[in-house]
Amino acid sequence: MAEITAALVKELRERSGVGMMDCKKALQETNGDITAAIDWLRAKGLSKAAKKADRVAAEGLVAVATREDGKGEIGAAIEFNAETDFVARNDLFQEAAKSFAQLGLEHHSVEAIHGAQLENGTTVQDEVTRLIATIGENMQLRRAARLSVEEGVVASYVHNAVSPGVGRIGVLVALEGAGDKAALRELGRKIAMHVAATAPLSLNTDDLDPAAIEKERAVLTEKAKEEGRPENMIDKIVSGQIAKFQKDVVLSKQPFVMNPDVTVEQLVADTAKELGSSNLKLAGFVRLALGEGVEKVEGPDFAAEVASMTAG
Repeated sequence: MAEITAALVKELRERSGVGMMDCKKALQETNGDITAAIDWLRAKGLSKAAKKADRVAAEGLVAVATREDGKGEIGAAIEFNAETDFVARNDLFQEAAKSFAQLGLEHHSVEAIHGAQLENGTTVQDEVTRLIATIGENMQLRRAARLSVEEGVVASYVHNAVSPGVGRIGVLVALEGAGDKAALRELGRKIAMHVAATAPLSLNTDDLDPAAIEKERAVLTEKAKEEGRPENMIDKIVSGQIAKFQKDVVLSKQPFVMNPDVTVEQLVADTAKELGSSNLKLAGFVRLALGEGVEKVEGPDFAAEVASMTAG
């Protein structure tokens, strides 16, 4: 039998779009002949996944998971995409998204999750390939994020949930410090709901991306010129507007949606006093919104494509 090298498996995977283990098996069955291996994969129905790889996957689910252990608390969020929102209602797809989020508690990146093993011994990458072949849509584990605290809580919230832990927007909020866990978790959940609604760009002013500020400054400067503002006043006017912009998009400075009389920062400080916690702080947040940043291609939807294929 020909030697099945890692390079050979990699080449077949790139050409077929099929998972690593299936590629290795195909090469073993065909004595290392890549052309024959592709035919073998096609015969098994596995290469269907490759044909769907160029379709835009902007629907699907965001899943979150949290865990408390002896080292503190951990939260993870993942975005698992498919082509249509119909698939998000599929039990297989939902369970896969939940299992990927659980793996996110241990693995810090999409790449690491792809290589991680599920309970059945299959890697996540191979499971995605199997689901593509089974369900018939392109799928992609697109994003993953993780938060942890040694003392405190990582709270979660899912907006538009289709089942526990999965929906269209997933949020994690880390509160670091001492205090009653139940009270901290309730505070974290309320802030997570706020984050889902307001989509802040950063936790604190210092964390705000300078590129976002400069982009806003350019827009405001051009607007001031179009409005005919005095040239010598434009910098001052724009600086004031930038300060307001920062308050609008920085989580700690935003008015709390459930009580706009206080900022999120003040809410945390007030809760710390109530709990007698001198070191409580908002340590981080994650917000994943389904399809965010994915360019959707206009044209016939997937259902229409299927209908056209089956029309007599």
